[in-house]
Amino acid sequence: MTKPRYAALLFALLLMFAAPSARAEDPPAPIVTVTAKKAAVVKKIDKIVYDVSAMPRAANGSAQDVLQSTPELAVTADGAIAVKGSTQVTVLVDGKPTALLSGSSEDRAVALQTMSGADIASVEVITNPSAAQNANGGAIVNIVLKRNRKPGAHAQVQGSVSDQALWNAGASGDVTRGRLSVHGNVAVRHDGTRKLRRSAVDWHNPVTGQSGQTIHSSEVFVRRVVDSAALGVDYAPGDTDSVSLTVRHGGRRSRPLFDVLGQERTGDDETIHHRISYGPNTQSDDSASLSYSRQQNGTALKATLQHSTTDALVDKSYRDVFVVPARATAYSRGTGRSVRRLDQATVDWTPGTWGVGLDVRHTSDAIDNVQAAVDPATGAETPDRATTNAYAVRTTSAAAYVTDRIAHGKWEALLGARAERIARWRAFDPSLHVKYALMEDTDLTFSYRRSLQMPDPRDRNPFATYIDAQNVSRGNPDLGPQRLGSWEFGVNQESPHLSGSAGAFYRTGRDTVIDARTSEHDMLVTSKRNGGAARSTGVTGSLDWKPDGSLQLGVDGGIYRVVLDQHAVSGYVNARVGYGDVSVDAHAQSAGITPQGRYGPTSSVNVTWKHEIGKTLSLTVNANDILDGSRRAYRIDTPTFRQAGFDHFVARRVYVGLVKRFSP
Repeated sequence: MTKPRYAALLFALLLMFAAPSARAEDPPAPIVTVTAKKAAVVKKIDKIVYDVSAMPRAANGSAQDVLQSTPELAVTADGAIAVKGSTQVTVLVDGKPTALLSGSSEDRAVALQTMSGADIASVEVITNPSAAQNANGGAIVNIVLKRNRKPGAHAQVQGSVSDQALWNAGASGDVTRGRLSVHGNVAVRHDGTRKLRRSAVDWHNPVTGQSGQTIHSSEVFVRRVVDSAALGVDYAPGDTDSVSLTVRHGGRRSRPLFDVLGQERTGDDETIHHRISYGPNTQSDDSASLSYSRQQNGTALKATLQHSTTDALVDKSYRDVFVVPARATAYSRGTGRSVRRLDQATVDWTPGTWGVGLDVRHTSDAIDNVQAAVDPATGAETPDRATTNAYAVRTTSAAAYVTDRIAHGKWEALLGARAERIARWRAFDPSLHVKYALMEDTDLTFSYRRSLQMPDPRDRNPFATYIDAQNVSRGNPDLGPQRLGSWEFGVNQESPHLSGSAGAFYRTGRDTVIDARTSEHDMLVTSKRNGGAARSTGVTGSLDWKPDGSLQLGVDGGIYRVVLDQHAVSGYVNARVGYGDVSVDAHAQSAGITPQGRYGPTSSVNVTWKHEIGKTLSLTVNANDILDGSRRAYRIDTPTFRQAGFDHFVARRVYVGLVKRFSP
């Protein structure tokens, strides 16, 4: 029996258990209903919470669509996330990390693109986390999922269709009786992305004096089938205690047909060929979380155990069809399998205004790479010893922290300190958040955090790995952590119809991890190294205006200067307009720099129309990236090669969907 069927069976049993059962001796329990409008934005001393449960774009969209429409975040079409200019972002779900979202930036992007936005209740943006949170040296974006605990039974179904035969459908429901609450959801997405890429590399070998050029270009539509299911049970054994169990399963599969046109020139020699591969690629994600909480007399205790696993297989087997010079087709089998496991145990105790906590986690990455030439006549394989390997990277970390919240008159402060040991590295990092009520509707804020940022364990492997027709990745076992410091200053003003904020930040980094690229045998080789210092400073601001009940206007953005091996000024801006049933959100990111090159600007404009057909039925139309501004150019310069090209993840699409709600 498959895992989704286990989840469905358990869901049915719990529904039966939660069904009403009359007992003569039990008097009817009184029901008190309190109705209040939830604030769209809640600003706390260490984070901002955005309620996105009613966001029109979320009904048909993905988690990436929701994050792109969230203020203070800059999200590109390929899933790269930045918070106030910082690309070091940790994405959590319900406050906890998962193996799915703690992998590479590419893995995280695909996960967000295939996660349903309809399941998200709110998004917490934490630009400068306190010592109580493990942000791995950067900002935190916490996705809080919907969980209804109102008495009775409730359900919702939604579905949408788009061009390219893409569609998605999902259902969610909850049942609450007495002290027991059961909630779950299932969804299926037939998703896809059109990708266009071009890259030109001019290389020079300083040893032999040889020079040449390699050009690769490709166009592909990657179709993915995504299924997901989740089941949660909350039980309150007493008035002050609660126990929660949540299990989730997700899977996705695709079979993309890649046709990469390669043109290679060395002196007077020229080779032109098509490199064709077709997958298949599969991935499964499973997680389980068990938590216990107790709140009594101003004291709170919470303990959580969590396990998550991501198992992915990427098949890059290909055949080379040569055009110039004409010769026999070459075949190769290439696969990469990765299994990431994450186990975590946390305890948080808050007796009053101060708190202490423990965080212990173990991460395991098992990687198996195969690259072999295939004889088309016999099928015999000859492994490439340079890129065929298997290895495992295991990391255990333990941290303890203490925080204290102090309030005096117009002042409020949150102090913290975190001591942690990760593998062979140790760190002691303080944090400070201060808020001063300048006037009744105006606050001044300041925050500071020092932290340790660990490299991706897979970047510390001892082998080279085949990536694609243009790239080979080589690990660096000596790669170490970065030491980061962050200061933020701000002023916030709130009024019934107008709210705004302005701020400034300054960040520093030592032992910065950067890409190290070289060209070997006409192949781009990418590795990582600790490359020195980094600095960035900038200003940010936001303004939201609600002149009446139907019109809403908002804008936020920032401009900042980044200093690496070179320096540049970059920025971003997000704008939002809502009137009646129609809403528009627009986003733009300027050009920027990497340690060894530059990248170009991107933009997107999205329009959503949401119409209530009845009290329980609504129609939503999403038009994403209507100006097709997702193309991003890049340039890399090193002593041995120069690379220029672009990646275009086409996000232009129109979705039409319906949402139906059921409740007593």
